[in-house]
Amino acid sequence: MTALIWLVDNVIWLYTWILIAQVVMSWLVAFNVVNARQPFVRQVGMTLWRLTEPVLGPIRRFLPNLGGLDLSPIVAILALGFLRIFLINDVLIPIAASGM
Repeated sequence: MTALIWLVDNVIWLYTWILIAQVVMSWLVAFNVVNARQPFVRQVGMTLWRLTEPVLGPIRRFLPNLGGLDLSPIVAILALGFLRIFLINDVLIPIAASGM
């Protein structure tokens, strides 16, 4: 059961860093720090977008339009943090303690 707790914790941690990388990448492209037409930059951007859009897209539908400000990554990171704590403390540890 310890391996399952470790796996869940690390998957959520990794996805949180992918969300942060997507935010940083979008800022770098928006402020013309990197050229989005470069093949490597475009590939990294598309990969990050494909990994994060299934989570961020539904969140954006529920958030109000704030112009150019996208709060969906913040909501997603907070939700992932809550999910991580909930799963580990309230689901996995009691199951491991009961001996299942």
